[in-house]
Amino acid sequence: MEQKQEFETYYVPEQSKLPIFASLGLFLTVFGLGNWLNEMSAEKEGSGVTVFLLGFVVLAAVLFTWFSKAIDENIKGLNSVQLKRSYVWGMGWFIFSEVMFFAAFFGALWYLRNISLPHLGEGPTSELLWNDFKADWPLMTTPDMALNGEAAAITGPEATMGNPGFSKWLTWLPFINTAILISSSVTVHWAHTALKKDNKKAFNFWLGFTVLLGFIFLCVQVYEYKHAYTDLGLTLNAGVYGTTFFMLTGFHGLHVTMGTFMLFVQWLRSVTKGHFSHSDCFGFEASSWYWHFVDVVWVGLFIFVYILG
Repeated sequence: MEQKQEFETYYVPEQSKLPIFASLGLFLTVFGLGNWLNEMSAEKEGSGVTVFLLGFVVLAAVLFTWFSKAIDENIKGLNSVQLKRSYVWGMGWFIFSEVMFFAAFFGALWYLRNISLPHLGEGPTSELLWNDFKADWPLMTTPDMALNGEAAAITGPEATMGNPGFSKWLTWLPFINTAILISSSVTVHWAHTALKKDNKKAFNFWLGFTVLLGFIFLCVQVYEYKHAYTDLGLTLNAGVYGTTFFMLTGFHGLHVTMGTFMLFVQWLRSVTKGHFSHSDCFGFEASSWYWHFVDVVWVGLFIFVYILG
């Protein structure tokens, strides 16, 4: 007699309007940010910042409601093994998309330094079109600046954020931030190890300490930006070097902010709600995976932007 095969119940949530509001919030955020940047470059006032903040508030409210529902469903035992597996794959693909995002910027930096810049400084291209433009890196004077006889945007290679020499690393802000971020990767691993042992006290301590290190990293980066702008004259308009420097480090700073906030939310969940155990901790694990990814990207930045830049 054949036995009836048992299938796992797959929970399907009820219909929701949250995706519509999420799309609206995302549209307003991007549209407002674009207008805000255009208004800043044109040095005029407008509604860009207002639209941006409105979209950000809408998107934040939607995400808070959405994640709250997902957490509540998991606590009620509605999430099946297959659904939890789909969460893991979803986070994996999200991190992969972030890898491709940064790969594009690293690729642009490589192309500028190894293909585009040497070509602009060779033969007739340099002599006839760009007024004997010098293809030096870090690039202080762009071809247009050379053509128009304009001075370099900043004083010279010694005034960049590049490597000052191994003897000065202990006071070099990028190295300090590297030490901070690598340390945070270790502390979040210790938090994970503590959770596997169901030691919630140690888990809360090391997770909270990781959040603190993330916040310190951001404070150091803000100070570094202030130093670059006020002391070195290194801005987004300081040639292609300034553009690539701030695009790469700025987007990474945004991701560190996101990762710090994600870990902070998990810490609040554990401290105030008693969430997470060794067998049910996907929210924390997903956030820790993202944090390790952010750390790896920074190591790449430290090598290719600061040391070799």
